[in-house]
Amino acid sequence: MKNIIDVNIANKLRLNKNVVFLDCRFQLSDPEYGYNAYQKGHIPLSRYVDLNKDLSSSVQKHGGRHPFPDLNDFGHLLGELGIDEDSIVICYDDGTLDNAARCWFLCNLVGHNFTFVLNGGYKKWVENDFEVTTETVEVFPKKFDVNNQKDMISSMQEVKRNSKNEEFNLIDSRESIRYNGEFEPIDRVAGHIPGAKNSFWKDVLNESGEFRTKEELLNLFKPFKAHNETVVYCGSGVTGCVNYLGLIEAGYSNVKLYPGSFSDWISYDENFVEKKNL
Repeated sequence: MKNIIDVNIANKLRLNKNVVFLDCRFQLSDPEYGYNAYQKGHIPLSRYVDLNKDLSSSVQKHGGRHPFPDLNDFGHLLGELGIDEDSIVICYDDGTLDNAARCWFLCNLVGHNFTFVLNGGYKKWVENDFEVTTETVEVFPKKFDVNNQKDMISSMQEVKRNSKNEEFNLIDSRESIRYNGEFEPIDRVAGHIPGAKNSFWKDVLNESGEFRTKEELLNLFKPFKAHNETVVYCGSGVTGCVNYLGLIEAGYSNVKLYPGSFSDWISYDENFVEKKNL
């Protein structure tokens, strides 16, 4: 796998001074959980990044519940964390891989080419009895030059224009009851973007919480033609990053993320929402 790193390899790499671990643990129900968990124990050389404070900007009328941060600001943050273009960055969370994938996506979006997601996350690291610490590493800031990869993202207008096109894959990454409109625990409207098909983001992971093999991912994404442009969304642009990463690992080349996702889509009153007839 090109963008996912095994814990055994990561454990060996941590002795390399050019390696930076980013601890991305976070819980929506308890925004302080991630940093508190980091303080109680983390992978050596880790720096903590917060979904709300570092991997998102403030909520506006449009842009969804977790708008992307300003990319120049994010590039500056990477530099402050001791990361430059030559650093090897390993993102991890508890093992859900959604927050780590969000961080991975943003690093790639600003042009960092050596970013990986730790397969199985902190949970797998601890299960292997690898070293953990409560010590905070001394960080020496570096200069990170942002090189925006705009072809990684799609706008609401592009999604709206292409959603009914048969040569366009639009993937809703939420669980089926939210996609179908049966139940909506977060957003004010239930349903999905017209033309979208459902592929639950957790299905890219196996029973052990690790990414499935390329063959398994190809089978999972079989309903979506590989030569089509593919746009992934979720509720707010976090869990969709896992599906995005899964598609890349499966060999799909023309993949984009709709960052604002469903919560951005419904912020426009003129946008229609579909529900599945059950």
